[in-house]
Amino acid sequence: MAKSKIKIDVVSDIVCPWCYIGKRRLEKAIDQLKNEFEFEIQYHPFELNPNVPAEGFDQKAYLIKKFGGEARYHELIGNVTRVAAQEGLNFDYSKQSKSPNTLNLHRVSWLAGKEGKQLQTVEAFFHAYFEKGTDLSQTENIIVVAKESGLDEIKVRILLEGNEGSEEMKSEQIHNRELGVTGVPFYIINDKYAVSGAQPVALFVQAFKDISSKYSVEGEACDADGNNC
Repeated sequence: MAKSKIKIDVVSDIVCPWCYIGKRRLEKAIDQLKNEFEFEIQYHPFELNPNVPAEGFDQKAYLIKKFGGEARYHELIGNVTRVAAQEGLNFDYSKQSKSPNTLNLHRVSWLAGKEGKQLQTVEAFFHAYFEKGTDLSQTENIIVVAKESGLDEIKVRILLEGNEGSEEMKSEQIHNRELGVTGVPFYIINDKYAVSGAQPVALFVQAFKDISSKYSVEGEACDADGNNC
């Protein structure tokens, strides 16, 4: 008997810690259900702060200002680091000096989608940013990470030297906001059911089992206008 197919559209941003945590939890849920369902996953862009300059911001200074003080900064990164560790992720904010503008990262992920390599490219960017401290405001660093995830270096370089994909990314973000996406991660299941936030594995599992009925839940997420990450 053929497996039922579940389509998951993931709206996220590379600098969103809950998006990385949510990615890992989603993967664990999918692994539990791999014998019951066939999953199709596609990532879509969301810029938490499109006004970040091309050279990026000093990450710590930027987050301290965003969160409203150094004490709050340490509280929030400490919490998200602990939660990430429970999912097997090793966040290290001390390694990261820059908070980048993420449009180019979304453009490369878009290219990766055309090449059938989007999932590994998104994973590579998350890993580089949160665990290795790679400065993703630098074009050469983006190219290295993309190449390591299996993309053609020349294609990526040509993309980044031009504007290909920029309008598509902006149009997608407008469309997502029109759908009511104001924070990430945000998951759209089978073009109809919504799951907001980095939900626990068990909730993802139950959501996939219950997709035949209207389903919408909310959890921890990064939002463009808030101050939680």
